[in-house]
Amino acid sequence: MDILDQLEQQSVFIFREAFRHFERLCMLWSVGKDSTVLLWLARKAFFGHVPFPLVHIDTSYKLPEMIEYRDRLALQYKLTMIVGQNEAALKAGTTFPATENLPEGHPGKISRLQCCGLLKKDALSNTLNGTWTRKKLNLKTGKYEPDPDREPYHGVIVGARADEEGSRSKERYFSPRDKNNIWDVGEQPPEFWNQFKTDFSPGTHVRIHPLLDWTELHIWEYIKRENIPTVSLYYDQGNGTRYRSLGCAPCQMPIKSTAKNVDEIIAELKSGKLKNVAERSGRLQDGKHGLEELRREGYM
Repeated sequence: MDILDQLEQQSVFIFREAFRHFERLCMLWSVGKDSTVLLWLARKAFFGHVPFPLVHIDTSYKLPEMIEYRDRLALQYKLTMIVGQNEAALKAGTTFPATENLPEGHPGKISRLQCCGLLKKDALSNTLNGTWTRKKLNLKTGKYEPDPDREPYHGVIVGARADEEGSRSKERYFSPRDKNNIWDVGEQPPEFWNQFKTDFSPGTHVRIHPLLDWTELHIWEYIKRENIPTVSLYYDQGNGTRYRSLGCAPCQMPIKSTAKNVDEIIAELKSGKLKNVAERSGRLQDGKHGLEELRREGYM
């Protein structure tokens, strides 16, 4: 087997272990390249069917191409698609874009990191716990409707990769959180020789990471091999820039790149041009320790 075959088999094994051990299981889908490869692997693991809900946290600031892509694939693959949102924060205007022009020191001014805490971390935690309204895609009408299921999810599959960002390198394949989704890095269980801890005390939330040992290059090589559809924002549309990592429109910047297709992205990664450029360097909210602080509090 080549390296992609090995990674694929390991990920499929993790999916099946998660499905075996967690009754209330879901998968986060940001519609980015990693979580879309994750979706592809889930369909492989379960023979074309995804037997658990997909959860998308909609900040309302995602680029339109991302939302169109999400709903198109959800309908095509007949996914159980759940969307969560911090409706109260959006209605009150307590977001970075809504307060960006307020003067420094103004009590209502929200930073990028605080905005992520509200629209991503809080929305994710309350959607997983069932304390806020979940909306479910009606596959017949294509519309989102309130989901009557309010039971919490205890197992959450995530497309995190260890090489993407420093805090993610501290994860395990099966990574426990407490009942409030708080992540204690020091409490991560050892994982040797494909032996994984899957029995946890009641109330423990567990994040499952089937892509942990994949690299950015592996992801794109697999996308090429499997011909996986991806969001057009990853490719240069003729202005010499493209997005390397996708997030909210006000807090992401494209990189300079003329890569117009998957082959050209693979060649660019192999060339070493991006060797010293962090994959999430265009995600302006990360800042110094920003993502790790969010992750400790329950963000992806």
